[in-house]
Amino acid sequence: MLINLLQASFNMPLAGVLTYFAQSNTAGKVIVLLLVAFSFLAWTVMFGKRMDLARMRTQNLKFANRLGATDSVLVIDPALPKALGPYAELTRNALTAYHNAKSSPHAVSHAENALQRAVTNISLQYESRMVVLGSIVSGAPFLGLLGTVWGVMDAFGAISTDSTASIGALAPGVSGALLTTVAGLLVAIPSVFGYNFLLTQTKLMITELENFASSLADRIEIERAQQNDHGA
Repeated sequence: MLINLLQASFNMPLAGVLTYFAQSNTAGKVIVLLLVAFSFLAWTVMFGKRMDLARMRTQNLKFANRLGATDSVLVIDPALPKALGPYAELTRNALTAYHNAKSSPHAVSHAENALQRAVTNISLQYESRMVVLGSIVSGAPFLGLLGTVWGVMDAFGAISTDSTASIGALAPGVSGALLTTVAGLLVAIPSVFGYNFLLTQTKLMITELENFASSLADRIEIERAQQNDHGA
């Protein structure tokens, strides 16, 4: 994937990329291979995370519509399957806490506390794997720069004792060294766009989750008050 990006971005033939790679020192080759692995990891995380968020949003919309068509939240069976999504998990936690303390005057408070805990846990699920992607975004350019500095240092060191040193002798080593910086940037640039997009989507879904939890808590409180009024 990284080699394809190199070819597409700089119109370099594969043979040229492999030549630069062969001219790199050992540290440069190791760093380029690490960056190739990071590239695959970053793309895997980005596609996987995007699909996860889309799936959870679809589940949430379906459950919200289902809940909106229900006359009473309190009559719903708390044993909701996890496959229904995050909103269902919030509802399950709230109703379980409510029914466990149903005879207590603080049943609504128990449900609200359960909702707060559930929101925190689900928010962590939304944010999962973002640290990995953020680390690649931050680390890839520096890793590429390290390879370049190391390669240039080796190239100059190799010709420092050669009285007939020329630019022709220096160029191959420098070209190989610069390959690591190019590789680092080609890993980091798409990753940073993907990271920012996914981070925005995650924050939006966490806000929606908090709003749903707040609405659910209000509905439980209202229905509890109505039950008490009828009982009186």
